[in-house]
Amino acid sequence: MSVSKRSFGKTNDGIEIELFTLENSNGVKAEITTYGGIVVSLNVPDKNGKFDDVVLGYDKIEDYFKGTSFFGALIGRCGNRIENSTFKINNTEYNVAKNEGENHLHGGIKGFDKVVWTAKIIEASDNTLQLSYLSKDGEEGYPGNLNVIVTYVITSDNALSINYSAVSDKDTLINLTNHSYFNLSGHSSGDILKHKLMINSDNFTVNDKYSIPTGELQAVDSTPLNFKTLTAVGSNINSDYEQIQFGVGYDHNWMLNTNGNLNEKAAQVVDEISGRVMDVYTTKPAVQFYSGNFINGSDIGKDGTNYQKRAGLCLETQYVPNAVNLKSFDSPILKAGDEYNHTTIYKFSAL
Repeated sequence: MSVSKRSFGKTNDGIEIELFTLENSNGVKAEITTYGGIVVSLNVPDKNGKFDDVVLGYDKIEDYFKGTSFFGALIGRCGNRIENSTFKINNTEYNVAKNEGENHLHGGIKGFDKVVWTAKIIEASDNTLQLSYLSKDGEEGYPGNLNVIVTYVITSDNALSINYSAVSDKDTLINLTNHSYFNLSGHSSGDILKHKLMINSDNFTVNDKYSIPTGELQAVDSTPLNFKTLTAVGSNINSDYEQIQFGVGYDHNWMLNTNGNLNEKAAQVVDEISGRVMDVYTTKPAVQFYSGNFINGSDIGKDGTNYQKRAGLCLETQYVPNAVNLKSFDSPILKAGDEYNHTTIYKFSAL
């Protein structure tokens, strides 16, 4: 059980970037870089004990600089979308970058996925890496000096645990998540359409054509968004259902039934080919399932892999997208001096 590090290059302005390897006694191993807190690789065994890397990514840091898919990245200050790139806190209007049409996506032009974090190995705990970052007042348009700490652990039971904590000196908006694309057959194995998915949810948030929740909740029953039991990702992905058409597949937010209980399964992915199983646990109220609809073959990833459409899937635990402008959902506003604290666990096993 160990944590080691090596150089992973430098930013364009000369800042050193490190790559940390976290490994448990079972051989389960994650590589995480200080650039964007990115999970670069995650090696887990299949039903025969064969290890494969199950997340999409790049071999070189320069490709992460150019990439637009947020492979493996730590997302903030606010994950997902903000309608019209504006929100109000205490009757003050804030304007943030319009980086997806008129809307704000994943923290802006230079979100948390594009900054260099300060790393600390937690000596008292095996396989633990702590990344910290001070997001200054006004950065990307957000209020408050926000001190963020994200802790990654490879646990003895083959899970990647991510804990997010933050404190601000002003009321601010925060919704941190991880944007790993998983392919349980291995990152270079093709699409994820045969993966089976369960989401512990009875309702999803209805999107407009720009993938912004309207505020309406809809039951998943009798819709292609029903994943209450294990269902093949590809079974309804080309449906003419309007919500599927809007997202060109799945790019939607489900309200979890788990009520923040970290011991209750929020989602599960099963790959019957490799026998790998991924269980997701989270303290967050919702999850965005994205089926990699806009991966288009232009990304040459690890081992020279040409990633095609739906080469991986994301399960981004979160507050409801645009919740700052939708008062019926849990608020993503962090009050000055209060602590934001959430945990998400991706646990791996085999059939």
